[in-house]
Amino acid sequence: MAGVKNFEELKVWQKAREFNKTLFSVIENSGIKNHYILRDQISRSSISIMSNIAEGFERGGNKEFVQFLYIAKASAGEARAQLYIGLDLLFIEKSQFELLIELAVEVSKMLNGLIKYLKESEIKGYKFMEEEPAYTAVKKK
Repeated sequence: MAGVKNFEELKVWQKAREFNKTLFSVIENSGIKNHYILRDQISRSSISIMSNIAEGFERGGNKEFVQFLYIAKASAGEARAQLYIGLDLLFIEKSQFELLIELAVEVSKMLNGLIKYLKESEIKGYKFMEEEPAYTAVKKK
């Protein structure tokens, strides 16, 4: 984790991206597409996963990052609950549901692992380092 310079390098962010891509493909080709409330809610919760991982990382401190990772984890749970609604209302096929649940659970487990790592880490975050990563460093006059 210490060598990670941007959130795009995080395996959990990449897995959340895969979940989103798969979810949006399923939405586009299922009954969820026409159920606006469910479509919007599940879209928002899945987008929130990726967004909170990114936002937390960009805060530069582990405490804030952990807080945003918890929000991302909660959004993954919310998306899973909404998938059950889609399954129960026969908007999505069982095979699609199982694939998406598997991805969402994997994201949750990865988030949990990263939270645990950050809470136990001696490193406080890049904003506490003497030299910030190149992409965030501001040239001083």
